[in-house]
Amino acid sequence: MYRLQAVIVTESARSRLLDSLEGARLVPLGQNLSLMPVTEARFDIGPLAECSEHGAVAYVEAEYFGGAGTQSAQVWERGETVLGPLHVGEDDPRPADGSPISQALRRLGVLKGDYFDEFDAVGLGRYRNTDDWLPA
Repeated sequence: MYRLQAVIVTESARSRLLDSLEGARLVPLGQNLSLMPVTEARFDIGPLAECSEHGAVAYVEAEYFGGAGTQSAQVWERGETVLGPLHVGEDDPRPADGSPISQALRRLGVLKGDYFDEFDAVGLGRYRNTDDWLPA
């Protein structure tokens, strides 16, 4: 089982996110991005648009079991939604321009290089569960 619920920010939005969300813990991803694991069952994404005034901010979710699952993503920049919300369900075909999370990462400036996609390029498969990112 794979489960991820997180906020991903560019370096320029990092300090704004830390100032806006008390107790936020960020994990470096590479390519000038940081990941904030979202461990609360209900998370208010409202402040994310505000945090994006200084740099792009993405909210991503993924849940997979046995190769089947769902992905969702949304990106804000300068206070406005610039991508999404995108969602691919368990039975939906994979979009030609990549999964919702890969599209969001591309919008944040991730280059996939020799990796399969942007998701792999920043190592989002490193841990199997959102909580596992916290001690990293």
